[in-house]
Amino acid sequence: MRKIAILEDDEKLCRELVTFLNNNGYEAAGCAGTEYQVQDILRKEADLLLLDLGLPGTDGLYLCRELRKVSDLPIIVITSQDTQMAELMSMSQGADDFVTKPFHPQILLAHIEAVLKRACREAPRSQKRKLGDFVLDLSRGTVSLGEQSAELTKNELRILDCLGENRDRIVSREELISYLWDSELFVDDNTLTVNITRLRGKLASIGIEGAIQTKRGMGYMLVCGTQSM
Repeated sequence: MRKIAILEDDEKLCRELVTFLNNNGYEAAGCAGTEYQVQDILRKEADLLLLDLGLPGTDGLYLCRELRKVSDLPIIVITSQDTQMAELMSMSQGADDFVTKPFHPQILLAHIEAVLKRACREAPRSQKRKLGDFVLDLSRGTVSLGEQSAELTKNELRILDCLGENRDRIVSREELISYLWDSELFVDDNTLTVNITRLRGKLASIGIEGAIQTKRGMGYMLVCGTQSM
């Protein structure tokens, strides 16, 4: 049974979510106010985290960012901040999805199921992919150039894998979104843009410059030759 941890300061809503999710095939538990630390959250060994941004004495975005540094735990942000900026900030800090309060429980359930499906998708048969001068290691979630390497989130890994499978060909934004999330129901262009930007930064940090090229109005292309290094 999949475990879901809930960080929500509204005790009534938290109890309702626990009951609802437990009644729908999950093992859900709320986190107490003293458990708003990264290590406390990870000790719960949950399969997914529902994270409220408005936690007392704690910045939800900070928690999201710190969790993403050490874990690929799927995170769905739930918040009353119904703005594109709040969504963009959440995604840029590593959240996998964003749900605005108030929400229908069945809608939240659909988001949870979609995120878990993405998280549990099997890795491609080949665990290492040689892309020009650098190597994408799907089993370890890293990209490396020589002795330098960078850890990637699952979304970043999938983007680079998709571009690698279609190297030297333009991959449209729609293709990437479909490859990452199966449908565009819960995803917009901003999410993809944030992930591409973050991925480019990680590649640049280990000396891989200009490998992901933007083809205006068409999409992206991975150039694997030595000139892109």
